[in-house]
Amino acid sequence: MADLTRNAVDVLPAGMLQEQLDAGVSLRVKLGIDPTTPDIHLGHTVVLEKLREFQQAGHQVVLIVGDFTARVGDPSGRSAQRPMPSPEEIEANAATYQEQAFKLLDRERTEVRFNSEWLRMEPEELLGLLAQTTVARLIERDDFQKRLAAGAPIAALELLYPLLQGYDSVAVEADLELGGTDQKFNLLFGRDIQTAYGQKPQSILTMPILVGTDGSKKMSKSLGNYIGVTEAPEEMFGKTMRVPDAAMPEYFRLVLGGEPPAGLPPNEAKRALARGIVERFHDASAAETAEQHFNRLFVERGAPDEVEELDLSPFAGDNGGEVHLPALMAAAFGISSSEARRLIKQGGAKLDGETIPSDTLDLAQSALDGRVLQAGKRRFRRLQAIG
Repeated sequence: MADLTRNAVDVLPAGMLQEQLDAGVSLRVKLGIDPTTPDIHLGHTVVLEKLREFQQAGHQVVLIVGDFTARVGDPSGRSAQRPMPSPEEIEANAATYQEQAFKLLDRERTEVRFNSEWLRMEPEELLGLLAQTTVARLIERDDFQKRLAAGAPIAALELLYPLLQGYDSVAVEADLELGGTDQKFNLLFGRDIQTAYGQKPQSILTMPILVGTDGSKKMSKSLGNYIGVTEAPEEMFGKTMRVPDAAMPEYFRLVLGGEPPAGLPPNEAKRALARGIVERFHDASAAETAEQHFNRLFVERGAPDEVEELDLSPFAGDNGGEVHLPALMAAAFGISSSEARRLIKQGGAKLDGETIPSDTLDLAQSALDGRVLQAGKRRFRRLQAIG
């Protein structure tokens, strides 16, 4: 029990999971992920790793890909309605989510379900589900209470989300559901829906929310503070080196399942963290190569370990997403466009330590994203397409 609840925030109702484990039967342990973006990042892996621990302990894990609930939008932790991805985006993301999740889970022992299997209901079924609760119960959640207090709108569609997620637990007959702390309301609500449908209600276990590489906000692709599990080793290593010192213990604990090495200065501890993360999702050789790349870029060529970021998105024009380098450098370094042109012409502008050709004034956004732009010897900006 202690190993399975390590790092957990909530294990509810009190004592129920212990009773379930003491019964000595295999539990059906559920986790749902909505494919709203193409990538799983380290924030997702915190709860996926916990799912893996239950799998290794002999329990049946059920990974639900929320291809239907993604069309509704989970309001958890949101101050406004979540943007809805297109059906084509959801389908593409759902395929990549499975492959990425199997970096942690045993493919052969994982039951993967798509909740469109049971949520494409007949009207009578949907009305029966809606009859199981009240609006007053649904707006108890903190997210909605904050919006009500601020006079912000709540879409009727959002009120459906906990009902649909709760019905997922009915459909797969979940004994235990995992989620982040922001999912606590939905997970507990699932117990109500199971009871209404005559099932024994599940226990729930919540895990902490991993902060992003900015050290303050929840890791999120939309905020540009994420580390994707399928990113190139060099990118993964470099992003980890931007994690603030104060957040390192949390990364060691939640991503690598340990503590920072004792006695190391912060920079060396962060290198150990970066190596560990790259090795976790690639291999030891990739971690070594990624660190060597980092050394070439930031040590041998004089770039600082911490580089201020600049959002590329406002500079990408309509011509194939190309970025005009003089305008980008002017904004990045507080110089004139003519000065930027002169730097490029004279070989004083670099990307990842490589000189930009003197006749290159425009580059595609994709060729700049994630790279370090340098002007002269001491001015650097890390470029990220955030918007």
